[in-house]
Amino acid sequence: MASKEPIEVAFTLNQVPVSCHVETRRTLLDCLREDLGAVGVHVGCEHGVCGCCNVTVDGELVRSCLMFAFQADGRQVGTIEGIEGGDESLSPLQEAFCANHAMQCGYCTPGMIMTLETLLKDNPAPTDDELISALSGNICRCTGYQQIVDACRSVAAGTAE
Repeated sequence: MASKEPIEVAFTLNQVPVSCHVETRRTLLDCLREDLGAVGVHVGCEHGVCGCCNVTVDGELVRSCLMFAFQADGRQVGTIEGIEGGDESLSPLQEAFCANHAMQCGYCTPGMIMTLETLLKDNPAPTDDELISALSGNICRCTGYQQIVDACRSVAAGTAE
């Protein structure tokens, strides 16, 4: 039976050491948003299907709604708040999203960007099939995905504005 006594969890969030006390059943998503103020991590389906809560843990893309906060102890966690191009400017992918009108309501955008930043880090020149496969775990109800694919292609090709 899981303990309801809070435990201390310490990890690095966007290159900044953080700690908080959480119940063992608390998700990383809830810890990031409610305890640490990383509200760019969005709550979507809470079943690991939509991709709105995507973050990186030790460089790997994870669904923060499916991970317990205590599992992040001692690890490196990255959120949309930590994605930047330098001097606190937008990253090339974020710029490409703007230039290609790759967002409408914007709710899925942080999860999409986390997915694609991870893809581009591991594979700077993805094929269309690889790009579409990476995005298959993200749901957007507004854009139709073409502008999102175009934004990622422009970064991969080095033609992002």
